[in-house]
Amino acid sequence: MAAAMSVSAVVPPAAAVARARTLLCVPATARAPREMAAEVAAAAALGADVAELRLDRLSGFAPRRDLPALLAKPRALPALVTYRPKWEGGEYDGDDEPRFEALQLAMELGAEYVDIELKVADKFMKFMSGKKPEKCKLIVSSHNYDNTPSAEELGSLLAQIQATGADIVKIATTATEIVDVSRMFQILVHCQVPIIGLVMNDRGFISRVLCPKFGGYLTFGSLAKGKESAPAQPTAADLINVYNIRQIGPDTRVFGIIGKPVGHSKSPILHNEAFRSVGMDAVYVPFLVDDLARFLTTYSSPDFAGFSCTIPHKEAAVRCCDEVDPIARDIGAVNTIVRRSDGKLVGYNTDYVGAISAIEDGIRASQSTHSTASPLAGRLFVVIGAGGAGKALAYGAKEKGARVVIANRTFARAQELANLIGGPALTLSELENYHPEEGMVLANTTAIGMHPNVNDTPLSKQALKSYAVVFDAVYTPKETRLLREAAECGATVVSGLEMFIRQAMGQFEHFTGTPVVDNEFRALANSLENPCTAKRTQGAVPKPRL
Repeated sequence: MAAAMSVSAVVPPAAAVARARTLLCVPATARAPREMAAEVAAAAALGADVAELRLDRLSGFAPRRDLPALLAKPRALPALVTYRPKWEGGEYDGDDEPRFEALQLAMELGAEYVDIELKVADKFMKFMSGKKPEKCKLIVSSHNYDNTPSAEELGSLLAQIQATGADIVKIATTATEIVDVSRMFQILVHCQVPIIGLVMNDRGFISRVLCPKFGGYLTFGSLAKGKESAPAQPTAADLINVYNIRQIGPDTRVFGIIGKPVGHSKSPILHNEAFRSVGMDAVYVPFLVDDLARFLTTYSSPDFAGFSCTIPHKEAAVRCCDEVDPIARDIGAVNTIVRRSDGKLVGYNTDYVGAISAIEDGIRASQSTHSTASPLAGRLFVVIGAGGAGKALAYGAKEKGARVVIANRTFARAQELANLIGGPALTLSELENYHPEEGMVLANTTAIGMHPNVNDTPLSKQALKSYAVVFDAVYTPKETRLLREAAECGATVVSGLEMFIRQAMGQFEHFTGTPVVDNEFRALANSLENPCTAKRTQGAVPKPRL
């Protein structure tokens, strides 16, 4: 496996290399020319800069019949013409010469960009015999669907592509782990010619969002979910509306959520809107991380300024931080990491306040009381899960005077946490028949019931009849099966969305030093039911507290 390159050595001074704004290209992947033209128009309406015409996707493609219509002017967008063969991840399965003829025709008809694969670039150049129109830029591309080579190998590949006479270099690799992307960032930063450098699949997702920071010429965003031309390609709408890609540059600070899985999280939408509302040059992205320590060591630049930490890394984060807030150390879990100006990592826990206050307020609302005394005092509080979130809930409940019970699928884990907080431990099977008293509080801190496994639940409906209050840390979906069945049994239910909102407010304050207005932050979070299509909402955003 190729060694990771620390991003601390990658980020240059803002003025080191003058670069144009990164372009947003939307692939048109329809099977019929008329539908492809409609996709180009839709891409223009979204705000794209370029449309990629994937000729290999067209059924019954006839170049002299179809290209004049596709490239007729005036066009909605500049065209990048690609006719990708199967051996490079496309669908064309024929000889090179007909493909070359189609690409040459595209140039003659005014295509602004044409993409040719490195493997046949020299052959294509000979075919062209110097007839490439001056206004057409030739992209010479290399795609690696297995891995991301070492920085040295990438550098050699870059030189090889440059030697073909390419106007623009394109290198696409595949991430086996997220640290692979750091090597592509290094290539982007130091390249002195226009370069498209992207890393495919979920672990490479950040390359598609952060390429403007490192000087990438172009990034791709699909027209819609299901229309991707490469693995884990975001939608153009998300790049523009969620990640605010137009504003990302060399000085942009990077924040994000570290987890596995992480694609379900609404944190990028919420935090990016919050950054935007206070005028902060920052972006918040999902980091799909396998090895937390290696990730933090690799992305050690001050520009990688802070992280939310979720399943399964909250406990490991305690060991990875240089300093840990006393409460987070007592809990044994960190959900917020901030990189100070001296480079030190400081860990905090905002889960326990977010979850416990949400449960307390849920009980108070059900009892129509505004008492300042904790309604958890003296109650039996059952925590399902012994991971980072379970530790936070157990700690918080005990601090409020509750009697805490820990239940977990693995009994040894349950017993370990139970010993720390001074309570009994149970397996999940034992919890099914555990009802020593009425009016108990149940808190699920596991991922059971989280999308896409929405039909799963940690406890049967019959067992829920002993609980007066049920909380679920899962917030995708907002109403889990556990909460739905608990409500049917007459319990007061508290959604994980409340914990999400409250812990996120704490994280935002740690990230920015800027307090937020509670009701405005809450209004924004509650509007994010569909993160894929969420649009910016003017007014419903947190503002600096004066």
